Amino acid sequence: MNLLNKLERKFGKYAIHNLMYYIIILYGIGTVLDMVAPEIYFNYLSLNAAAILRGQVWRIFTFLIQGPGGRLFAILALYLYYMIGTNLENQWGAFRFNMYFLVGILGHVLAAIIVYLITGKSYLLGTSYLNFSLLFAFAATYPNMQFLLFFIIPVKAKWLALFNGAYFAYMLITGNIATKICVVLSFANFLIFFLATRNYKRMSPHEIHRKQVYKRAVSQQKGITKHKCAICGRTEEDGDELEFRFCSKCDGNYEYCQDHLFTHKHIKK
Repeated sequence: MNLLNKLERKFGKYAIHNLMYYIIILYGIGTVLDMVAPEIYFNYLSLNAAAILRGQVWRIFTFLIQGPGGRLFAILALYLYYMIGTNLENQWGAFRFNMYFLVGILGHVLAAIIVYLITGKSYLLGTSYLNFSLLFAFAATYPNMQFLLFFIIPVKAKWLALFNGAYFAYMLITGNIATKICVVLSFANFLIFFLATRNYKRMSPHEIHRKQVYKRAVSQQKGITKHKCAICGRTEEDGDELEFRFCSKCDGNYEYCQDHLFTHKHIKK
């Protein structure tokens, strides 16, 4: 946490805002390329460690354009990636979201080169599982936010994350070497980032005791709520599934529920 704070203070001004917008454009180009001439990606753009060590260093960047594949699935996947990515950037801030992707990409590049140096074989690693790992991060941030599965069935993010975890485990067991490496790297990237951003002070006995005393004091004040949406007026008493966040782009302390956090008009003084 302290390291990320220090890095953000020093390099935060260089963060790319709306990063997911540019990533989706790259994936769109890759999807079109996969439909028109898929051999171009594998022959000249993929993360081939042997080719990189022979001087084709552009592959360190161009391997990112690999799209989800399949026309209908690509459209749905790109929409999901964009929605999750932009929400996470709004919650974490541009710098931390940049760091999440940057660390994951560097991990894939280093792993491809190290595995090649050890085995003499080039395994073409992609970023599909790194994108899938965004769902873990999203569920950790908004566990009760709902998705409409097949545009009909409401499913909470935490349940989708569990399904995603089962898929990761299945691919770790049945996938080839390249798939196994991508699964491990992507999940490790999520775990490292998640653990690095936890506030462990909250786990100290003193802090736990302080919270217990505070909760007892609050419970004695009936009718007083801690959270209230500035748009719809709902509070935490209107449902256990509701989550509230302050908007960093509004001038003043304005709090919103999950339904209005990203849809409200920002208040400027």
